[in-house]
Amino acid sequence: MTNAAATRPPVTRSGVASALMPGLGQILLGQKYRGGGILIGFLIMLGTVAWYKDPAWYFSPAVIWLWNIFDAVSLAGGKARSILLPLAAGLLAAYGIGWQVVGIDFGKADLDRAAAILRPMANPDFIQTRREKNEMWVNIQVPCSSEPPLARREDAGRVAMVIPDCGTVGETLIVSASGMWPDTDTEVLWRTPIGDPKMVGEGESQMLVARSDESGVVTTAVRVPTTALVAAPDPTLAQFHRVYFYQYRPLGGIELSYVGGEVVKGALATVSMALLATGLAMLFAIPLSFLAAHNLMSGNPLTYAVYVIVRTLFNILRSIESLIIAIVFVVIVGLGPFAGMLALAVHSVAALGKLYSEVIEGIDQGPIEALRASGANWLQTVRYAVIPQIVPPFTAFTIYRWDINVRSATIIGFVGGGGIGFLLVELIRVNNMRGVSAAFIAIAVVVIVLDYFSAKLRERLV
Repeated sequence: MTNAAATRPPVTRSGVASALMPGLGQILLGQKYRGGGILIGFLIMLGTVAWYKDPAWYFSPAVIWLWNIFDAVSLAGGKARSILLPLAAGLLAAYGIGWQVVGIDFGKADLDRAAAILRPMANPDFIQTRREKNEMWVNIQVPCSSEPPLARREDAGRVAMVIPDCGTVGETLIVSASGMWPDTDTEVLWRTPIGDPKMVGEGESQMLVARSDESGVVTTAVRVPTTALVAAPDPTLAQFHRVYFYQYRPLGGIELSYVGGEVVKGALATVSMALLATGLAMLFAIPLSFLAAHNLMSGNPLTYAVYVIVRTLFNILRSIESLIIAIVFVVIVGLGPFAGMLALAVHSVAALGKLYSEVIEGIDQGPIEALRASGANWLQTVRYAVIPQIVPPFTAFTIYRWDINVRSATIIGFVGGGGIGFLLVELIRVNNMRGVSAAFIAIAVVVIVLDYFSAKLRERLV
């Protein structure tokens, strides 16, 4: 008998040990990691099944337990067994329990409702017949200050006014405009202080349309939209909103529709947010990345302490999703692209700082050691040994981050961070599925175009 065979525990002992506690027989055979993994996997699966109280899935921990005994006996005989069987049993149970937790029920699908949503999306509201526009607007203060200004405006022979001169959310106002085109349908639209359009038709989900009389006067009643004060950091602060009057005449040809124009502006705002956020983040991330590079900051206890602090800061900021950061900035600076840009910039500082520092840590140490040996200080080492090696990867990572920020900027708009995401929320809220379709197309085009160009730029830098 060989020494290895002589030192093996008996087969029976290993099997009994694993029967008493999964993984124990493997541990006694010297397979500590294997035994520990079996024990942890068995306990997790047993706890999950017990938590959801579904007896049908107890077969999974039972299979793992029986396989574990068989594996311990086989190991005692000098042969390890494949883990595919217990892995498959665990995944099957996890998938089955997950199916129940999610509550998947295809019978709940309402095809009629889906068709009502998808049918208008097949005709995106992006272009329309070219029209001549007659536009007039007037300021209205919401809520009222102690001395509200007169809600009246004159322009090129037209006069627009609101009675009373201020209002509160939900209050009914009388709005009128004279000097407009006679006998013409007139769209009445509310805009918040940041220019966000609000419908004032039925249920605040439809455009209010009033017809001018023979003398060109339009008069109608509107209610201050319930969402009119969302943009205000302080709801009690009096701000100037606007009531717009739009009239149109067909001219022939095609042009961007109102929604199409808003979609284009939202897409441009999204790209601008991402570009400014990436540029601002780069300015802060580059110097901080040198302080977060272990190979540059491990020379003495003081620099190492700085390294730990900066690395910890990066980890904290990266752990908080930019969507959550956007909510904080919306409260601080109000709704709009500025809040979204700041949120993206803060998150990008941490993300780029980590990537930059890892590039620095992976550079060739030869030039650094040579300069240190010649007596160069920290700044000289960075200037002549580090920077020449990091410019190409830094540029590639920055372009890649801009690409990521464009996608993130769309989602940030859902919490008031501006851009096309903010417009998309409004279109969904008012059930304008044609507009939603136009926004989807714009988002897809922006992402595809930027992805193509950023990929080409990164190829040139590699």
